[in-house]
Order: sequence, then C-alpha cells, then structure tokens
Amino acid sequence: MSGGGGGDGHAGHRDPELLARLVEGARRGDALAMDELLEILAPFVGRICGPVALQDGPDAAQEALIAVFRSIRQLKEPAALFGWVRAIAVREALKFANQRRRQPTVPMEWEDPPVAGDLHLASDITDALGRLMPEHRAVLMLRHVEGLSEQEVSALLEIPVGTVRSRLFRARRSFRSAWG
Repeated sequence: MSGGGGGDGHAGHRDPELLARLVEGARRGDALAMDELLEILAPFVGRICGPVALQDGPDAAQEALIAVFRSIRQLKEPAALFGWVRAIAVREALKFANQRRRQPTVPMEWEDPPVAGDLHLASDITDALGRLMPEHRAVLMLRHVEGLSEQEVSALLEIPVGTVRSRLFRARRSFRSAWG
C-alpha cells in the first residue's frame, strides 16, 4: 500500500485498522509492515522536522524515524501513532536545531526545489525562518503548519501555555521583522 499521488502520508492513511495492523506488525519486527509504516510516516516527519531544523531537517527526520522504530513497542495505542510520532519528530528537530545554533550556518538545501516563480518567495521564507530561534520555529510550525491548539503545543513541548503564547508572539514579531 503506497502513500500514492502526492499525499502527505498523514491524511491519506487515517484507516485505523490498517494503522493498527502495521503498528502490530512493526512491533513484531515484520519488515513489510515496517516498510509500509515508514512510507506513511516519512513525509509526515519530514514536514515537521524541516521548518524547525532547517538545513538539518533531513537528518533530524531520519533520527526521528529511527527513534520511532526503535521504540515502537512503547506505543500503547495505535490510534495515537501520529501524535506520538509528532512528539518524537519535534524533539529530534529541536535537538538538531540547537546543535546547529552553536555552529556557523550554511544555506538550506531544498529536498524538492520550488518552481522558479516561487524560488524568491521560498528563499525569503527560509531566510526569515532561519533568523528565528529553534524554539520559536517549533511553536510556529506546530501552531500554524500542524494546526495544533496552544494547549496541544504546550503538552507536546512540555511547557506552560503562557510560554507557548509568548513564544508565538515573539516568533511572529521576529518573522515579520525578518520578512520586512
């Protein structure tokens, strides 16, 4: 079962029975189930890690997927798969972003290059995101890309809701100033 036509692997694979079978198979070490689960989860994890870890997004995504499969037996409820994977992906992305913060930066590489007309816009967005602290990129991505509520972001990042709000405020302000 492939992710198929441009799907992100998240919306197209909400079949709880299929996910439960794949998670159970992965827990048993079934290579085919693990491969199918990887095909579903890889784009989802990449979409989370990219905006937070920037040029280290692919590495963070790979580490997150390794962590997912290493600890798949700890997932009690297959229905919670995407939330559990999201938490692991954010943790890995922040780890990479914070390591990068201590090193000189290099330009971000695009996994799928934007079309020529969007290249300037994409470059501006990447530049503006790159100027934000990783913690700010994380709350922006979770709130505005993943669509989580402030309470869900708070729970996922294990920080108070007030901290989420202040980081969102500062992140939006910094993004606007970097954008302008």
